[in-house]
Amino acid sequence: MTSRTRLLVTACAALSSLPAVLGGAAAPPAATDPAALFTTSHQCLACHQGMTAPDGGDASIGSRWRSTIMAHASKDPYWHAGVRRETLEHPKAAAAIEDKCSTCHMPMARFVAHRQGGQGQVLAHLVGGRLDLATPAGVLAEDGVSCAVCHQVAADNLGRTESFDGGFLVDTARATGDRGAFGPFDVPAGTQRVMGSASGFVPRRADHIRSAEHCGTCHTLYTHALDAEGREMAELPEQVPYLEWRHSAYPGMRTCQDCHMHPVPGAAPIAGVLGPPREGARLHQFRGGNVLLLRLLAAHARPLGVTALPGELESSLRSTVDHLETAAARLTIEETTAGDGANLAIPVLVENLAGHKLPTAYPSRRAWLRVTVKDHGGAILFASGALRDDGAIEGNDNDADAARFEPHYDEITAPDQVQIYESIMGDPAGRVTTGLLSAASYLKDNRVLPRGFDKATAPHDVAVAGAAAADASFTGGGDRVVYRVPLQAAAGPVTVTVELWYQPIAHRWAMNLAAVDAPETRRFVAMYTAMPGRQTAVRLAAATRTVELARVGS
Repeated sequence: MTSRTRLLVTACAALSSLPAVLGGAAAPPAATDPAALFTTSHQCLACHQGMTAPDGGDASIGSRWRSTIMAHASKDPYWHAGVRRETLEHPKAAAAIEDKCSTCHMPMARFVAHRQGGQGQVLAHLVGGRLDLATPAGVLAEDGVSCAVCHQVAADNLGRTESFDGGFLVDTARATGDRGAFGPFDVPAGTQRVMGSASGFVPRRADHIRSAEHCGTCHTLYTHALDAEGREMAELPEQVPYLEWRHSAYPGMRTCQDCHMHPVPGAAPIAGVLGPPREGARLHQFRGGNVLLLRLLAAHARPLGVTALPGELESSLRSTVDHLETAAARLTIEETTAGDGANLAIPVLVENLAGHKLPTAYPSRRAWLRVTVKDHGGAILFASGALRDDGAIEGNDNDADAARFEPHYDEITAPDQVQIYESIMGDPAGRVTTGLLSAASYLKDNRVLPRGFDKATAPHDVAVAGAAAADASFTGGGDRVVYRVPLQAAAGPVTVTVELWYQPIAHRWAMNLAAVDAPETRRFVAMYTAMPGRQTAVRLAAATRTVELARVGS
């Protein structure tokens, strides 16, 4: 027996010994049984693990995926807290809220529940803050956005409105053993039979698996403001990065996968069993922006039920931070002048390197400019946007007062003015809110636009809101803001430092949960407040310029 044959026998034996988590029967479930539609990632990891790239790096699909945000979508403590808050604030719509919220965080369990005539659940799957593995539905819920979801999404309705809000289609007619698992490569018939008999899924080539429309199913989400009776009053584009991308210069040039699934260098296998080297294989690390959750998962692995290894989480965190620091934004301090000699004019250019708004997706995210001007002795002449130890931004109106928010600036003249790129939601009465199902519109949306984005022709769902709409220097690709700093009695050169910082969950969004008395909200707020301010944020870009005052403006 060759080593390759031994490996195949071992893998198949491992697959056959896995628990039948979706029904418990030894025989494959019938095609009409909703439980036959999905299996968990454990079934896939047996063969899609242990791959090495030509440069010696780990190209395994399994270990890369299980340390990602997608793998932990159902274990996110902030999401648990948010769902609990919404159901308490809108009790008459609680069942519908859980069904909606489970769509893309617990997609397999929710899809099966709908096939069985029910609704998706969230809180019922939590026992002591962890996912309950005592039921088949709990097992599916625990696996988050798993292999059997993404690789079964059909091409039929992708890119159309009906595909949004998790409206993806799955072939429910084929029997186990003949269910298609879509991928970007042709797979030999023999290998197809092996995978079909071992997992119930037959690999089939389908190019839509690498399309932005594929990602757009769950990453285009609308919520609805509810009245006291749970009736819908207004629709809000809660997160629409796919639509932002579609209105940019990137379609036809770069897709979601090009940025968030980096290619494996050289030819690498996509399976540890009968996996020939493939050019163009991609790492399943899904580098995004939620560094806060990765840090929470690592710090609270046991209570959150994390199964990824510590080293895997650390690798995912390093990769995510690297992605944010190198591929999100660029800062430039343009020619600085002294004008009348009393004030230093500092033009700062912020460039968005992403294919969607910066930041994008869930509206708790924000990026902001921290600007410091020091004299030749190191004394601070001006400072705006300092990050406090509690995760708040110094001078930000919204962090100080839940009813207010910092406006968009074209020009900043005082330290308590901060350029914050964010979306601020308003309820039907125009009051600031962080409640998704209280939000009817955006009072402010000055998130930095991607290249090619025309704000004048942008559809309502991706439109700029607030003062940035009239700011001529806020355009597709970036924003230009001028800081005017009093020189006072400064002499000699001054040093200007500009940094762009980013938080996945803004201080106000976390603190508003503190008023909700529930186990999930108390747990998240305790986790958040225990983190130093810099652990809640990442510096995306920085620039420094030294200005010789004697020669400025000459």
